[in-house]
Amino acid sequence: MNLATALRQGTELLEKDRLTVPRLTAEVLLAHALGCERAYLYAHPEQELTGVQQLHFGRYLHERLQHKPTQYITGRQEFYGRQFRVTPAVLIPRPETEHVAEEALHRLAGAGVALDVGAGSGCLAITLQAERPAARVAASDVSREALAVARDNAARLGAPVRFFCGDLLEAVRPESLDLIVSNPPYVPDREPLPPEVADYEPRAALLAGPDGMAAYRRLLAEAPRVLRPGAWLVMELGHDSRAKVEALLGPAWAACAVTADLAGLDRVMALRKAG
Repeated sequence: MNLATALRQGTELLEKDRLTVPRLTAEVLLAHALGCERAYLYAHPEQELTGVQQLHFGRYLHERLQHKPTQYITGRQEFYGRQFRVTPAVLIPRPETEHVAEEALHRLAGAGVALDVGAGSGCLAITLQAERPAARVAASDVSREALAVARDNAARLGAPVRFFCGDLLEAVRPESLDLIVSNPPYVPDREPLPPEVADYEPRAALLAGPDGMAAYRRLLAEAPRVLRPGAWLVMELGHDSRAKVEALLGPAWAACAVTADLAGLDRVMALRKAG
């Protein structure tokens, strides 16, 4: 079997199961089986696959047909121009979370102190550290498995982020931070999810109580203690959570700015502590 045939057959299998972007997925999985870039597939369409490569490609297709996310099959996902290792211990970084990174970078001064709460793969903390080398960036997560992935990403990408295991802001000193950034869990417990998410991504990083607001309530209650006066809390919003989060805001917050994503949905909230 040559590359052109493998790509065509893989695409047809994925199309038959009505999976999204079947051609792109087949390209990514075939390139992963060969250990090459996707462009190589089109530069060498007549190249024959080895037996091992055929076995790997077949296994990857089977896993995708079982709704395993492509990123967990390949073990990587791009975020803000960098390749991050991902495993089922961490959420897959989404393109919309890049808006959170952009807003946090806008609010973080060159030598500021920042904390990424619920770091997962470390994509936000590592991006902040890489883009603001003079800043001091730390990241926390309750999952030691997630922290292992994040530490690996930081080491591979040369970002000297300090990681620690902790539940939100409990272990943070008072008025020690210039910025908190977080993509907290915001999915209501009973909200139906596609199998790619429900069956594979870590539930603790997704679900946030009956109304999806548990993490927001805690962040908004705890953040004023650890932020310096005038410092910022930047959070990702669920697609319908803006009004519910705004209803929780009290006198601790002097300013609120909301940014939409490319789909026009309110996606990022930036709050400035009073004082």
